[in-house]
Amino acid sequence: MRIEIISGSPRHASVTHRLALYLQQFFIDKTEHSIGLIDMREHELPMVQTVFSSPGQAPEQHRELAARMFAADAYIIVTPEYNGSYSPAMKNLFDHFPKRMHKPFGLVTASVGALGGMRAAQQLLLLMGGLFGIASPNMLVTPFVDKKFDADGNLLDESFQASIDTFVHEFLWLAEKLVD
Repeated sequence: MRIEIISGSPRHASVTHRLALYLQQFFIDKTEHSIGLIDMREHELPMVQTVFSSPGQAPEQHRELAARMFAADAYIIVTPEYNGSYSPAMKNLFDHFPKRMHKPFGLVTASVGALGGMRAAQQLLLLMGGLFGIASPNMLVTPFVDKKFDADGNLLDESFQASIDTFVHEFLWLAEKLVD
């Protein structure tokens, strides 16, 4: 199965990206699945004007990204909380592509505060319906992300591993049932 992790923050010094790096390495080390990481800091998509319905219809500078989006069997969205919601850059990414019909999604939020992006997590559930995706009901809400992961994506707070393990287990259960 091809899983794309979307690191949703476009900010240069994103602390949320630390969690995306950790999850990428965790999946590589612990599963046989093909794992990619789409870093929104590397993709300057214009505000959506045209939906890319195939990689070939995407502008040249976005064709590799489009190919990865179309090839993915499942997604994990890692987003900070912006004003009570998810990253606009990440939403703009999904707006450029047709519906992700029946695709499994793992939802991950993070913040430097105590709520860990809980309001963004609730908004992501609404977005999944709009994308026609299927969200794993077990989300990974990550408070104090800057204290849990270092800049290279290494876990600093070992007590958080149990939450990661549960999220991964539940996401893979769903994804493996949905993807032939």
